[in-house]
Amino acid sequence: MLKSIPINIYTLSIGMIWLFHVSGILGIIYGNAQWFVEATPINLGLSFVLLLIQGRAELKFFGVALLCFVVGMGAEWLGVNRGLIFGQYQYGAMLGPKFMGVPWLIGANWVIVVFCTGMIAKGISQSYWVRAIGATALMLFLDALIEPIAPVLDFWTFEGGLAPLQNYMGWFAVAFPLQLVFHFSKLRSGGWFFQNLYLLQVLFFTILLLRLNSLPNL
Repeated sequence: MLKSIPINIYTLSIGMIWLFHVSGILGIIYGNAQWFVEATPINLGLSFVLLLIQGRAELKFFGVALLCFVVGMGAEWLGVNRGLIFGQYQYGAMLGPKFMGVPWLIGANWVIVVFCTGMIAKGISQSYWVRAIGATALMLFLDALIEPIAPVLDFWTFEGGLAPLQNYMGWFAVAFPLQLVFHFSKLRSGGWFFQNLYLLQVLFFTILLLRLNSLPNL
């Protein structure tokens, strides 16, 4: 007989992120692509809430998450309003309400990406420095995957159209210190939720990238 999988908040969280991401992928491929793309902020918000639930038993988890949120929002504010760190760009309407030009969900996304890549990198080395470099590389990979489709989705648009080299250098400059804080904080892994979420984001945006030419200009 097959063993039953215990239903708890951990398994429910993984099941929900798979359900929402796979539904989005299938909807974009076979259904109303525009409707599912416009639902991306809901997916992102849900992922953020479920991620925070994973650290409910560890107070410093929320401290590191708050730091990532504040630093991410601050860096993005400098980018949008001063052209610093990432270059000249502006956010569109797709990511929802903004604070001084920066969507609140972008702060949440910084938390998601730092934690997911950080948890993955915990398995590659005993050195916190090597882990931080590996996790930062994973963050840059995901950003590079999203950048070509961001203007089409009305997420953000760089002056001149394409993300400049400064954007990726800026990402490294912000992400690497955050990863060092993450790893020196010695947070518990919390199972495979974070690895699943990163994999799903890569799959989701890869599908969007492959469908780029057929996506409506939102």
